[in-house]
Amino acid sequence: MNKPTFSRRKFLGTLPCMALGTTTLFNSLINLKTMNALMGSTTVCADYKALVCVLLNGGNDSFNMVIPRNTASYNEYAASRSNQAIPREDILPINPVSTDGREFGFHPAMQGLQAIFEQGDLAVVSNVGTLLEPVSKTDVLNNASNIPLGLLSHKDQVMHWQTAVPQSRSASAGWGGKVADIIKSQNTNDAVSMNVSLSGNNIFQRGNEVVEYAINNDGSVSIYGFNGSHPFLQTMTQDVSDMMNKQYEDIFKDAYKGVLSRSVNSNEVFNAAIANIANVPLNFTTENPLSQDLRMIAQTIAAREDLGAKRQIFFVELGGFDNHDELLNNHELLMTTVDQALSEFYAATKALGVCECVTTFTISDFARTLTSNGNGTDHGWGGNALVMGGAVNGRAMYGEYPILSLNTNIEVGGGILIPTTSADEYFAEICLWFGISPNDLSLILPNIGNFYDVASNQAPIGFMGV
Repeated sequence: MNKPTFSRRKFLGTLPCMALGTTTLFNSLINLKTMNALMGSTTVCADYKALVCVLLNGGNDSFNMVIPRNTASYNEYAASRSNQAIPREDILPINPVSTDGREFGFHPAMQGLQAIFEQGDLAVVSNVGTLLEPVSKTDVLNNASNIPLGLLSHKDQVMHWQTAVPQSRSASAGWGGKVADIIKSQNTNDAVSMNVSLSGNNIFQRGNEVVEYAINNDGSVSIYGFNGSHPFLQTMTQDVSDMMNKQYEDIFKDAYKGVLSRSVNSNEVFNAAIANIANVPLNFTTENPLSQDLRMIAQTIAAREDLGAKRQIFFVELGGFDNHDELLNNHELLMTTVDQALSEFYAATKALGVCECVTTFTISDFARTLTSNGNGTDHGWGGNALVMGGAVNGRAMYGEYPILSLNTNIEVGGGILIPTTSADEYFAEICLWFGISPNDLSLILPNIGNFYDVASNQAPIGFMGV
């Protein structure tokens, strides 16, 4: 798939005092939204940006998420997918500004994301996956040393997506954590980490210095009963406070005291900040767990000034994608959940005036096989990802969407596709938009030099126009 020839950044360069709230390209027509929206986002985005990483855990069947629909390409898709193919008439059409002549569409459950794509604030990154360097079909079939460790393994591949070090199982830091290590000084208050997780501990947000701050969709989790009104709880609170104020000769006890003290302090700061914006109107579906996690992320973004945050990185996970059985039914439910949640979050960023400042992107262990195993699909490799936000060069597809026939030069058996775009390029584009210097990319993404010249003035892929 060819890159679109327009660059939002170049266009913005001609408008130094303005930000294009949700600029979209409809062929030769640039559709500017209301001037109020433009001016509203300018002040916010001058000094704030956020990343939201959405992990679709288990291996998203992403060739049923983004589907070819012109006759010849659909027939190739249907032949490979057999009983796991989406009926052509059910596919939601999308109209990318630049294609290779093929037509594409979204899964039938993705009506909200279809609208955001057509509006210009959603892009597809095609056939992206973990790589150490470009590899051939021969390399893979011969199990060459340049193949990611644990290919097709959930544990290994979901870790590699988070660390960007697919040649190792011992990486102790994730690329989101390394980003925070480099730019943490931009935040004026370190009581709450730049990296906030709605899905517990994760390696993506863990740096060499920065660690993730785990919350739930009700807010920060405190020590049970701390500062409670019952006499017993008051006694417990005093005992814990005494422990935190004590000096210990044992370095492990002293270190634990420090962790506990920071946790209590962070809890108080975070919940106070969230309380200050509790009345912000945010409409999220109560029964949708991903929506509720994204609601709390929206609230945390709304509280950014009280938190002293100029940069924030969020992590949220939705499981259930390992569908070796009942794929069509299960995947439809999952796509409905994702579509509803991301659409509601997008609307919230618009309502908060931060759409241009927040970039949401998906990752997954791997795509799934093109071929059916009878009633589902098995573990694959290269697949499709979504990137959403007002700064995205949307209504476009990036990378090379593959021919979905079997026995091609990137199909290595069983409908497994070699990625044609590296996860490193995908991450590099996001990092550059977030404010990372090209010179620091190799510190975050050790293999980036195998795919992209960091001294280049060109964007790694083009979906952020950096």
